[in-house]
Amino acid sequence: MIKRHPLEKILLSIVTIIVMVFFLVPIFWLITTSFKFGRDSFAIPPQWINFDFTLKNYTELLEASKTGMFVKNSVIITFFTTVLSLVLGVPAGYAIARSKSRLLNSSSYFFLIILMIPPVAMLIPFYLIMRDIDLLGTYRAVIILDTVFDASFVVWMMRSYFADVPQEMEEAALVDGASKFTSFIKVALPLSVPGIVSSAIYCIIYSWNDFLFALMLTNPKTKTIPLGILASFSAIEISWGQMAAMSMFAIIPALLISIFLNKYYIQGLTMGATKG
Repeated sequence: MIKRHPLEKILLSIVTIIVMVFFLVPIFWLITTSFKFGRDSFAIPPQWINFDFTLKNYTELLEASKTGMFVKNSVIITFFTTVLSLVLGVPAGYAIARSKSRLLNSSSYFFLIILMIPPVAMLIPFYLIMRDIDLLGTYRAVIILDTVFDASFVVWMMRSYFADVPQEMEEAALVDGASKFTSFIKVALPLSVPGIVSSAIYCIIYSWNDFLFALMLTNPKTKTIPLGILASFSAIEISWGQMAAMSMFAIIPALLISIFLNKYYIQGLTMGATKG
């Protein structure tokens, strides 16, 4: 174990606190604003704790029929995007990791290139395609485009993860009479659960927070939570309290999933980034 100087520990603690404050203060402002009246949102001096508490912003959102619609649409798009990305990406990552073809192994960089392309660069071509095949304004349009990016990440992630799974265990299953598919299902997949979970979390967060694709490819009946937050802005006023309350609906699901699966997420990202 490397012993650190007491001064170094103090400096590290100070830096850690500064970084935490930098990232947590905006979230704290968002939470408190969701429980404030409009007049208190930008009071000078700022009222961080001593303010008139109200649930008005939440009650108005829950009474509005569109709030439930936003949540439902986000859940549908996120669920099917995540499932489709895993169904396509996990077997593809396994195939690339187990392939002895140099060409197929090199193809994994194609998926990395897709991730490097700015999403806005693909928006117009996909918009025209979805319009021509009459999918514009549907869930499927957003799901397909989100899956392009999510599945690419899953392939790249799982290729590295499956490369770390000992092939001897799969070979032993083959000797015992199992097929390639059976060894994949019963040997490789159980050993790669952390990688699969971390990939799923990425897909969930990306799809849940997607704004650009949802903005261009949905209609008023298929809009998602990020677009619901945008609806707080109008030409007449900005409902900061309702915007903050709607933001909490967007933050809480992703936060709960991240906390619950944090152990698998960190382990999966670490091994996926360093192995293979």
